[in-house]
Amino acid sequence: MKDEVITVQYATLLYDFYGSLLGEKQAEVMELYHEYDMSLSEIAAELNMTRQAVHYTLKKSEAFLDGLENKLGLIASYNENRKKADSIIAMLRELDITDDDRNYIIKTIEELTE
Repeated sequence: MKDEVITVQYATLLYDFYGSLLGEKQAEVMELYHEYDMSLSEIAAELNMTRQAVHYTLKKSEAFLDGLENKLGLIASYNENRKKADSIIAMLRELDITDDDRNYIIKTIEELTE
């Protein structure tokens, strides 16, 4: 992640996939910043921390989670599976099968890729 800006969308995915591996304070800072869109100053006031401590905690947490993704690749795998599922669903929509069968297959695929 060196000097790269992590987007809110990517950070949210990181938190969803790996957030349970963070310490309590790190998880709280990540959640307030990325999920609740609070500013560093607002988080500092909420958690009785300095703004600088919040910034440091946020960047360390993001770097840690990004490192996990680089090693484990769960988000990349999820995104690839989602693309494949979307492709299969698009093909199913073109097949000459009953609506009930098509909907059942699509629902099953979507459940597998949640």
